[in-house]
Amino acid sequence: MIPVTNLRAGTVFQENGQPFLVLKYEHTKLGRGTATIKLKIKNLKSKIIREKTFISGARVEEAEVEKREMQFLFEASSSKFQAPNFVFMDPKTFEQVEAGKEILEGKEGFLKEGEVVQILFFEGEPVSVELPLSLVLEVKETGPGVRGDSATNIFKPATLENGLVVKVPLFVKVGDKVKIDTRTGEYVERVKE
Repeated sequence: MIPVTNLRAGTVFQENGQPFLVLKYEHTKLGRGTATIKLKIKNLKSKIIREKTFISGARVEEAEVEKREMQFLFEASSSKFQAPNFVFMDPKTFEQVEAGKEILEGKEGFLKEGEVVQILFFEGEPVSVELPLSLVLEVKETGPGVRGDSATNIFKPATLENGLVVKVPLFVKVGDKVKIDTRTGEYVERVKE
């Protein structure tokens, strides 16, 4: 059992057989009463986000989760999932795992062949995928920059090597490598080699 005071962001616990990921932790103490712990949690199976409050002395059941580094291989279709599924491989054991689109939660646009991600497993099944905070991708298609527009913050659309379309500054051209923030999907900087 884990004391609720130890449930910081990123911690996984179990309640009624369901795994929950802590997204936000808030400790509140008012006057002489007991402290309360307010959590923003996400059910890793249903993907529902909600808030839950505990008194400070409460305990929750520890979840048996495993976090493994896996390499993205390819996107494939399968009868197991309604939508396309994504195949990952453990670089040490060469074991392959399929994950449905619902596990990626909209992050599939950032996947690049060979990219290493963290996959969280609960009871042997993948439940969540964590991408690196930023990725470096090559620009495959973008319009030309217009001379004289560089003094202001003007952006143009660019298609990256994995098909993702982002807004980049006018000076970025085809063949450049750019760093993209995976949390927001925004351009960070051009990467010099």
